[in-house]
Amino acid sequence: MIFNFNEEYILENERVILTPLVSSDFENLLYFSLNETDLWKYSLVQPVGEDGLKNYLNLALNARKAEKEYPFIVYDKETQEYAGCTRFYDIQLNYKTLQLGYTWYGIQFQGTGLNKHCKYLLLAFAFEKMDMERVEFRADSMNARSIAAMKSIGCTVEGILRSNTPRPDGTRRDSIVLSILKSEWENEVKNRLLQSLKG
Repeated sequence: MIFNFNEEYILENERVILTPLVSSDFENLLYFSLNETDLWKYSLVQPVGEDGLKNYLNLALNARKAEKEYPFIVYDKETQEYAGCTRFYDIQLNYKTLQLGYTWYGIQFQGTGLNKHCKYLLLAFAFEKMDMERVEFRADSMNARSIAAMKSIGCTVEGILRSNTPRPDGTRRDSIVLSILKSEWENEVKNRLLQSLKG
């Protein structure tokens, strides 16, 4: 498959639907921006409040137009509610690499298994449809919850980028870098993640 940024890719299984983010998703995400602002404590872009959410959506949609990112909104079929967002970014089609991140879920969806369903769909799409050789993940090195989640799906820690980016509060963050390679997906990670979804 030749990946096309203008194509509307929908990823779905029995638990979740990932659809391309659009500007009208403002209404679907506003509750989180107004009521659960701690969700983005470690995030570089924080969709807090109406203006923050508008900026977040504009940045994501413009990055898709520029063919750099492909953002999704997450819908939980179990609760029949929108749960959050995730995206492919730093997409390097020529080098067959991308990053998976900007992932967040509302409080009630955390720890429910939703994230693993999302990650399975995204990784399967990246490796099996887009033919990626490497999927990279990054997080603030202080974000223990996010790092644990990435390790639990089979990511390998590669190292720390020191003073990598500025935080919204003006301090500098160290970013931890993790990854999954296509061979790892095929030989181990895919089956292990599938088994965890059944558990």
